[in-house]
Amino acid sequence: MSKKIAVVMTDHFEDSEYTDPAKAFKEAGHSLTVIENEKGKTVKGKQGQESVKVDASIDDVKPEDFDALFIPGGFSPDILRADDKFVTFAKAFMDEKKPVFAICHGPQLLITAETLNGRDATGYTSIAVDLKNAGANFHDKEVVVCGNQLVTSRTPDDLPAFTRESLNLLN
Repeated sequence: MSKKIAVVMTDHFEDSEYTDPAKAFKEAGHSLTVIENEKGKTVKGKQGQESVKVDASIDDVKPEDFDALFIPGGFSPDILRADDKFVTFAKAFMDEKKPVFAICHGPQLLITAETLNGRDATGYTSIAVDLKNAGANFHDKEVVVCGNQLVTSRTPDDLPAFTRESLNLLN
C-alpha cells in the first residue's frame, strides 16, 4: 500500500542520505513531499551534487496529511531544529507513533523535540552524547529499529540497512 512520506530538509543536507532512500521509497510506490520554509525553493546538498525542489512550505502542511517522516542528515537537521515549526511537526509523528526515519544528524531534530527518552537510537558519532543526554539508549550499530516506529542510522555507509528497515516499516 502506497504511503505518503514527509521529508523535512533544507540546504546542506547530506546528498546520498536523501537521494538513496528517496529513490527506494519511490520505487516501492510511496510518495515524498519535500518540506522546507519556502515552497518552490531549491535546496542544495552539502556535497554540491544534489539539488532538490521544495514541494511544500511547513506552513501549508499538517502531520496528519502524512503516514511517515523522513529526516536526512547533514547540516540540515541542525538548521531545522532552530525553527519551532519543524520541531513541532517532528514531535507530532513521534507522539502519534507514526514511522520516523532519521539518519546521521537527522536525530538532532528529534532531540530538540524531546521525543527520544527511553527509545533505542543511533546517529552520527558527534551526536552520540546528545542522544544519551536526551535519554535515548544509544547503540553504535548500522541501523537501530525502535518498536514499530523509529529507524535510525549513523552515516551514508549505513544507507542499505537504513533503507531496508525503513521500507520494512512502511510495508
